[in-house]
Amino acid sequence: MKKIINQILKFGLVGGIAFIIDYVFLYLFTEYFNIYYFISAILSFSISVIFNYIASIIWVFDVDGEKSKIKNFIVFIALSVAGLGINQVIMWYGVEVISLYYMYVKLIATIIVMIFNFITRKIFLE
Repeated sequence: MKKIINQILKFGLVGGIAFIIDYVFLYLFTEYFNIYYFISAILSFSISVIFNYIASIIWVFDVDGEKSKIKNFIVFIALSVAGLGINQVIMWYGVEVISLYYMYVKLIATIIVMIFNFITRKIFLE
């Protein structure tokens, strides 16, 4: 039980940093580079995934050493793409259908994707 709590705390810290990276780049791309929010969300999410991959593999999860690093990377990327899909659906729905400010919708999307990420990475990477 102590291991899982420690892992959740580490995941939360890494996720928090990844969120800041994602959130800042989303704002910069949209507001300063005039990129449509939906495209900005893809770009910012992708940048945060790179950080998240490195930190998760090195520090958060006890990655199965029997699996190849390439296989772990492919699994991580596949789960990240699924997370990106969830993120984009929430972003589209929140902004286009409900007419909320895109930065508020991003907060909601992040919480949902973070839960998805922890559960799926725990299942498939350990």
